[in-house]
Amino acid sequence: MLIKKPNDIAGSEITPHSVYKQRREFMKGAGLLVGGSLLPNLAGAQSGDALKARAPAGLKTSPAAPWLQDKFTSIARAPDVAPYFTDEALTPYEDVTRYNNFYEFGMDKADPSSNSGEFKSDPWSVEIAGEVGKPGVYALEDILKPHDLEERIYRLRCVEAWSMVIPWIGFPLADLIKRFEPTSKAKFIEFETIVDDESMPGIRSRFAIVRWPYREGLRMDEAMNPLTFMAVGLYGEHLPAQNGAPMRLVVPWKYGFKSIKSIVKINFRETMPNTTWVDLQAREYGFYANVNPAVHHPRWRQDMERRLPQTLFDRKVIPTQPFNGYGEQVASLYKGMDLSRYY
Repeated sequence: MLIKKPNDIAGSEITPHSVYKQRREFMKGAGLLVGGSLLPNLAGAQSGDALKARAPAGLKTSPAAPWLQDKFTSIARAPDVAPYFTDEALTPYEDVTRYNNFYEFGMDKADPSSNSGEFKSDPWSVEIAGEVGKPGVYALEDILKPHDLEERIYRLRCVEAWSMVIPWIGFPLADLIKRFEPTSKAKFIEFETIVDDESMPGIRSRFAIVRWPYREGLRMDEAMNPLTFMAVGLYGEHLPAQNGAPMRLVVPWKYGFKSIKSIVKINFRETMPNTTWVDLQAREYGFYANVNPAVHHPRWRQDMERRLPQTLFDRKVIPTQPFNGYGEQVASLYKGMDLSRYY
């Protein structure tokens, strides 16, 4: 259904890593994995309840719409093979949802979970614009309706040199792109985050450093890569507000700021878009933002990372991999490019 854009367009529970590991060990022991993938009749959906447990008490999230909850009744499990799965320890749900960069809710890591209680992700619509055959403003329900949800367990690497491992729920961005029929002129895709100063106190803050709306972009071949993911959930449940409800981008070989949250506009362009961090400080943040241990940020070394969670007595510092470990799938996209220049 094509709708007019509403004026008020303004998300979660932990499955311990041991549960995931037990599930996979059982499957292997039962002979359910063949050649590293599931048998066809078992590769299908599983109840979202099997991928989650109770959320931490007191967590502030906006309830999902009933139609979105229905989408989570069946989710295709991540295969036990790279690149859509890693057997590294999952970052606990509490850390994934309480340690966030989402400046619309505040500058501190705890601000998004503390300040997002008034955020509403229903109703929601997404504008499709630019060089496409089917532009318009679409209800999120119609955006998601044709897409079956699947689980992807990806590493997330922040330019601030910390990292997580997160079990996302969503679908390939390429599947969405094809539906709206981009023209031959569509070389880049630009995304925008919602601006809602009533429920996002960071927007009203006099200390805000961002010129809203938050904008990010990809080259078309990056967007069409099978790894590029539109996430609508994590840990088997819909996204909390602080993680980008109701729909966000996940690009696992790039620094986290490329994975824009709470998307309200997708614009297909012939030219490279201006993006928020490039506009703020182009010397520190490039358009491509590929994870590259050989190119350091002025404030953070990029050859090592802190894998969260950490405590005073348990600090996990590990080497950073080129392209965050996804080089086999994406390095060819940048053949012949000087990645110390096009960072």
